[in-house]
Amino acid sequence: MKYKDYYQILGVGREATQDEIKRAYRKLARKYHPDVSKEPDAEERFKEVGEAYEVLKDPEKRAAYDRLGMNWKMGEDFQPPPDWDAGFEFSGGGFTGADASAFSDFFESLFGRWAHAPGAGTHRAGAHGSGFAGRGEDHFAKILLDIEDAYRGGTRQITLQVPELGPDGHVQLHPRTLNVKLPAGVRPGQQIRLRGMGGKGIGGGPDGDLYLEVQFKPHPLYRVDGADIYLDVPLTPTEAALGARIKVPTPGGMVELSIPPGSAAGRRLRLKGKGLPGKPPGDFYAVLQIVLPPADSERAKEAYRRLAEAAPLDPRRHFGVR
Repeated sequence: MKYKDYYQILGVGREATQDEIKRAYRKLARKYHPDVSKEPDAEERFKEVGEAYEVLKDPEKRAAYDRLGMNWKMGEDFQPPPDWDAGFEFSGGGFTGADASAFSDFFESLFGRWAHAPGAGTHRAGAHGSGFAGRGEDHFAKILLDIEDAYRGGTRQITLQVPELGPDGHVQLHPRTLNVKLPAGVRPGQQIRLRGMGGKGIGGGPDGDLYLEVQFKPHPLYRVDGADIYLDVPLTPTEAALGARIKVPTPGGMVELSIPPGSAAGRRLRLKGKGLPGKPPGDFYAVLQIVLPPADSERAKEAYRRLAEAAPLDPRRHFGVR
């Protein structure tokens, strides 16, 4: 996938105001409109200009796009950084107002998923006659949690960034801090609904809701798959061969694990119900890894030689090579 510099496409600087972006778009749209342009690539350029304007005209899209930074070059291979859009609060389903599939893979990879958010494209609040009461828009944000917080649940303080268009025509980010009650066992991809915390209603109408999509921060120890939690557990060859009782961490605290004699690398030991809480709860899997002592001294090398004599092993016998 190729990176698209939307500012370069429109011929404006990153500090451009919204009015400057609009003027640049109108000029290029007239130049490349397929009905009037004589340029050989007019249709493609017209589509590209429209995609750039779809992003930069919207304070929410533009703020999120700007977060990617300026260190990318037009046309170079690109993959969005993990959770690049976490912490932004968006209205109306986040990225709406366009069919993501009508634009490039680059646009789809950044903004396409928001088209499928609950309430996406629904703008219930608007300008109406006197006496109209309208429900406020729903807002959406992705939040990153520690696995331990999701495991235990409870109230956590979360700060979101709300993009707004300032009086000078530039996009500004305003922090919004919330105390959020996390249900124990909330899982990646699930949404927490905060009633009445979205957009303001019109004419006394009810406020919209705020939906928080949960994702987990990378963890130095654990991996999560659905409700199950995985931990790589390093063992010495002696522990794997003879068996052992060792202590390992889980999000719920330390537990004692019994290593069966003759355990091989990659073996999974299951702790039923020790994964993320729920109905039913997930499981916790200890994935065994064998760590070899270094043969970094003559004494250690001699120990390996004695082991080879005492416990001969041909791990490649199944190759059929003698």
